[in-house]
Amino acid sequence: MPRPALEVADIFRSHGAAWRKANAGHVSLGQLKAMAAIEACRTAELGGHVARCEDCAHTVISYNSCGNRHCPKCQGAAARQWLSEREAELLPLPYYHVVFTLPAAIGPIAWQNKAPVYGLLFKAASEAMLTIAADPKHLGARIGMTAVLHTWGSALTHHPHVHMIVPGGGLSLNGQHFIPCRRRFFLPVRVLSRLFRRLFLERLAAAYEQGRLILEGGLARLTSPATFAAVLKPLRRINWFVYAKRPFAGSS
Repeated sequence: MPRPALEVADIFRSHGAAWRKANAGHVSLGQLKAMAAIEACRTAELGGHVARCEDCAHTVISYNSCGNRHCPKCQGAAARQWLSEREAELLPLPYYHVVFTLPAAIGPIAWQNKAPVYGLLFKAASEAMLTIAADPKHLGARIGMTAVLHTWGSALTHHPHVHMIVPGGGLSLNGQHFIPCRRRFFLPVRVLSRLFRRLFLERLAAAYEQGRLILEGGLARLTSPATFAAVLKPLRRINWFVYAKRPFAGSS
């Protein structure tokens, strides 16, 4: 495969310093280390080795890789292995793609509290899926899922959402047989959306009451409990985006 004309490392080397300065205070130590590793990957900064032909003296210098798990050049093999392992787990069923998205008003809070808020997003989305799937009025089964966090949208703006890949059915609650979902329909998205909204907002309010949220700069006004409650109040009435896409052509 030919090397792309522009790589992530090239962007980091050209604009990384300015981006880090503009986002100072919002970038974790782990993220800074990952950026530094990607910038240095396969450059003289990490050293390397020389291969030389004994006959013609043609010389090739190969610089060392950073080995960081976030580096797109170093983790290609690991990504392929992960995909192979997930493929081995697939069932001969249609699979559904379900997306849970936080409303825009939560974005600034998530930006300052990435670990706790993204954790709440995962927990609320997965619990909503498991609860509605187990309800006999809907599927009445225990389901499995693979969930992946995306923090940016296609427009490259902060847009936290979770993608789930879910088989079209699950084990009966007594574990005795498999229950398939209805053809081309998995679970009602409006019901999922309402439960997801309630679970997330309850847990976000609890995190606030326990002092686990950082609210600085433009969010400093939210340190007032009354103001924080006023910001969350309209979010309890709007529709939260949950989307279940039509099933894939197959499990492969």
